[in-house]
Amino acid sequence: MASKRQIHLGAVPYGTGGPGSHTLWLDPEIPGDASVSIAWFTEIARLAERGCFDLLFVVDSQFITPYSPPHYLNRLEPLTLLSALATQTSRIGLVGTATTSFNSPFNLVRRLGSLDLISGGRAGWNVVTTGDAGTATNYGLDEHYDYDTRYGRAQEFVELARALWDSYEDDAFVRDRASGVFLDRTKQHVLDHEGEHFKVRGPLNLVRSPQGHPVVFQAGDSDQGRDLGASVGEGIFTHAPDIPAGQAFYDDLKTRAQTKFGRDPDELVIMPGIKVVVGDTDEEARELEAFNNDRDHTFAAALAEFGRPFGWHDFTQYDLDAPFPAETLEHGRRSFFTQAKAVTERAVENGWTLRQTVEATRYFRKSEFVGSPATVADKLVEWWEARACDGFNVGVDHPAGFRRFVEEVVPILQERGVFRAQYDATTLRGHLGLPVPVNRHTAARAAAATTP
Repeated sequence: MASKRQIHLGAVPYGTGGPGSHTLWLDPEIPGDASVSIAWFTEIARLAERGCFDLLFVVDSQFITPYSPPHYLNRLEPLTLLSALATQTSRIGLVGTATTSFNSPFNLVRRLGSLDLISGGRAGWNVVTTGDAGTATNYGLDEHYDYDTRYGRAQEFVELARALWDSYEDDAFVRDRASGVFLDRTKQHVLDHEGEHFKVRGPLNLVRSPQGHPVVFQAGDSDQGRDLGASVGEGIFTHAPDIPAGQAFYDDLKTRAQTKFGRDPDELVIMPGIKVVVGDTDEEARELEAFNNDRDHTFAAALAEFGRPFGWHDFTQYDLDAPFPAETLEHGRRSFFTQAKAVTERAVENGWTLRQTVEATRYFRKSEFVGSPATVADKLVEWWEARACDGFNVGVDHPAGFRRFVEEVVPILQERGVFRAQYDATTLRGHLGLPVPVNRHTAARAAAATTP
């Protein structure tokens, strides 16, 4: 466990450009095939590791349309990519998105456990229920699961995963050549799980890593999503526009974890995603922010991707200057409904046309993390000290900007004593100050031994 509270940092590479940055790939520093280039990802991961970042986070989705952002159109599967990066790095945590809606528990748990062993205990799993409703059609379903089913599966999936990772107690493999004993069979445990959504016998044919289990992350913002994060999440990925919003989310999640689920709120690490722009001066950084926003997110691109939270409904078929078609909210019922509902309500309340609604999503809210290296560092510390977060996921958009963050902002945080100057742990749990989970069977054995 960490001896004192410190800022946590994650790096989130967008490759050739994700939502809101369709034309990021025009940056000459970004290879046209960046999203499928192990060389490019390795360069970013090593740069983040030089900056002593806690983790590298690879997002994912499995449904595309012709209007999807370039990074979504052609990108590597996260766990395959992270396994490759595990051999090219030595300390940074490696976190990937994997859905509980369209994976078999045993198979995914085994792949995550393998990444954890390959990396020496640096794996993390971002648990998602999948917002792109069209993904269901890639898995033989006519429609996506409803919200209750999605989150019910996720809850059971994570609990099942943790049980499978405990299939072997840590000293199960004797490997004694003298006696010829390889395995202490009393320390291999069959699961025999039969729940509402899954039936798995077990055991998992994989030993635990130095950190016990991969770290579980979660990023849902609906009430069900927040409950899932508060009950099973160890890291929480989120977004907040300002300190009050960050504090409200932070307090809500920590309170839910403690009062509703009996958890230690300090074992929940909350890391909002942020956009950072560093310049020689605050004025120069703001100019660069405005330039990048205009270049990276044209109106045509914004209109094309506007339908994503609405189940990728095609909004190009509507009159741009007619009132926003509020009835389209129904298309988002099994997609990113919380986001679609917020967009629709805002458009209706303001009496906006479709054009105005799209422009509102394109119009960038100035990031708080823009300015000289000292200004950016001040703002990071301000959020962290205000308990609006425990750390930040820094978007890796323009490579030159991320280099400046690592080389100019991070040293200021280190000088102020709020961020590590060097790694003092070898696992992702160690970086985040999270405890290693005790194997449940070992704990039960110890409890039985002390019972009169």
